[in-house]
Formats: sequence, C-alpha cells, structure tokens
Amino acid sequence: MEASLFSVDKVPLHNYRPSHCCSFTMYPKKLELFVCTESHFRRIVNDELHSKKTIFSRQSVCCYRLKKPVSALSSDDTHPINQGLSQSFDQWDSLTAKFAAAANLPFLLLQLPQIILNTRNLLAGNKSALLAIPWLGMLTGLLGNISLLSYFIKKRETEAVVVQMLGVISMYVVILQLVIAGAMPLPHFIVTSIVIASGLVLNFMRYFHLLDGEIWHFWEEFITIGGLSALPQVMWSTFVPYIPHTVLPGFIAFSTAVVAVFLARMGKLSEKGIGILGFVSGWTATLLFMWMPVSQMWTNILNPENVKGLSAVSMLLAMIGNGLLIPRALFIRDLMWFTGSTWSCVFYGWGNLICLYCFNNISREFFLASSFGFLAWIGITVWRDAKVHGYNSPFSSLKEMIFGH
Repeated sequence: MEASLFSVDKVPLHNYRPSHCCSFTMYPKKLELFVCTESHFRRIVNDELHSKKTIFSRQSVCCYRLKKPVSALSSDDTHPINQGLSQSFDQWDSLTAKFAAAANLPFLLLQLPQIILNTRNLLAGNKSALLAIPWLGMLTGLLGNISLLSYFIKKRETEAVVVQMLGVISMYVVILQLVIAGAMPLPHFIVTSIVIASGLVLNFMRYFHLLDGEIWHFWEEFITIGGLSALPQVMWSTFVPYIPHTVLPGFIAFSTAVVAVFLARMGKLSEKGIGILGFVSGWTATLLFMWMPVSQMWTNILNPENVKGLSAVSMLLAMIGNGLLIPRALFIRDLMWFTGSTWSCVFYGWGNLICLYCFNNISREFFLASSFGFLAWIGITVWRDAKVHGYNSPFSSLKEMIFGH
C-alpha cells in the first residue's frame, strides 16, 4: 500500500521525515488516494482533531500524529517514531541512512576476495577447493537477495536496493564459478539464470515506474510460490545423506503456495488469510537469505579440511556490511530487515570467522579484533536508538520493534 502525506499550512502533521515504505504483501487493502483540497482538508481537521484519529474517506486519506507504534512483526508500514526529540532524532535518522548507504562499499567488495580465490583455484586446476562453498547455500542466498530486492523497491529504501542488487550480481558470479568447477548441476544453473535475469529487469522497471501493475503482481506471486517451494526443499537437502533424499517437502510447499495464491487471486481468501499470505511471503525471502550461513557452517563441520577454501576477508566484509544496515532497520522498526541483517552478521560473518579461527586459518588478533568490533557496534546501536527515542532502557527499542509498544 503506497502512502503519501499531504502537508497543509497551519495544520499540524507528523513532524518527522518518514521512511518511504509500504507493505510487502502483494494483496494490500484497496484504498484509493486522491489529493484533497485545502478547504475540504481543513473542514475534516476541525471536525475530528479532538479525536486524533486517522481519517479515511473515499476521497481523502488524512493523517494525524500517531500516538502508539504499530507492531512490526509483519514489517508492514514500518516507520521511525518521533516522540518530540526532533534534533537528535533527525540526526540519527540521517546518520542511519548514511550507514545504510556506506554498506554498499563492503558489499561491493564482499564476494571479490572469494571470486579471486576461486579464480586462482580454477586456473591452478584445484577445482575441489570450490567444494567448500555449498551451491545450495549460495542458491538460497541468491533467491533471498532477489526477493528482498523486490521488497526494498516497494519500500523505496534506495540504499537497501543497491545493497541487494550488488548481492545478486556478486553471488551469481560465484555460482557461475561453481558451475565451471562442476560443483553445481548445469540444469539448476540455467533455470536460476533465467529467474535472476527476469527478476533484475522487472525490478529495474518497477523502480522507475515503467512496469504495469499486473505484471508486477504476477512477479510477486511467482516469487511467493518459488520462495515457499524452495525454502523447505533446500533446508531438507542440506542434511542429505543423513536424511533420505526426497522432493516431498518442496512438492508439499509448492502445492500449498499455488492453492493459496490462486484463492487470493480469485477473491476466495479471507482478509486474514491474505494478511497471512503476505506475512509468510515476506518472511520467506528473509529465511532464504538466512539459510545461506547455516548451509555454509554445516559444510564446514562435515568437511573441515575445505575451510581453507573460504576467504576470511569476505566473511569480515559480510559482517561489516550487514552490521551497517542494522541501525537503519532498527530505526524504522523493520523487524524483518533487522532479523536478516543481524543473523547474517552473527552466522555468516562472525560464525565463519569462528570456524576459520578454530581451524587455525586466521590469527587470534584478527579474530578478537573483529569480534570486539562487532559486539561494540551492536551495543552502541541499541543504546543510541533508545536514547534518541527518550527511553531509559536500551531494550525498549527492541521491544517496540517486535511488539509495537
């Protein structure tokens, strides 16, 4: 649901700069937005100002100060909440946006050390070294990136859009190297290439308002079905051969997703059901992205000798890049974004650095410095966000983001 705020002279509205965000769900409530005239707007304000409610009418949507934050469990309509501390609040708002923009640099370089290492191994004929990189983990990360790209384009979070775009491109290059090394089946790569190329084109057109709404709706249905189908199948396949090989998890999830999307398109799904579908669709993208480090760490445990095929610099850059996104995600109370970024910091960045340290592939000083820096950054972020909102406890911001109060 795309929202806009209409400012009228002498009428008090939100005194903060809201994040440009909208619901990830592909089935938003149908609200028609029309610019209301100043006289009509003033009449509504005079009639209803004492109740401080949001006025919805067929011809106007007029917003007053929001007294209580909405639960961000679904990450819908997430926004920063200004409680009167305008100067420090605006400064932190601007700073978190700059942090998110700065994350582009480590993400730009994220896969570069791994790509260089892979290239050296390929040129040396050491294709077995690339087996340290699980193609299923990279595939889930890639699918998660393309889905999150669509999510942030709808939210108009430009910095996050660039981050996800870089993630898609760099991961695709790594997957291409895995195919060359014979570590990934060619048919899977061809299908993945078609999906990624189509997704990039559609997202580009959507960002510049060049795409028909019905085509975008179809794309969202596609990534919902694809994400819900891929997630349980990839999770199951990660632990093969310790569990039987089967496509049953993916088939069940695929059938369920197709039925749900079909019912929603036919108008047979209840309002609550549509909300659940959008909620599951959004979180599936995050879970796909979050499963990549789990797959990587499982591979490290099974084949510790292949850990040398990992780049410590890539792991550090992953931790830095995702860490720079955490303040912005917390500030706008986007639980889904916050969870994905924090998880990637802990398990993909820091977790793999722990594996590298345990197998003596990095020095103690390198590991301790990166660990201390990461923990200090999280502490400062939570403390600063609570301070600009006027909270005494640093956990109040987390509580507000999760429960909405």
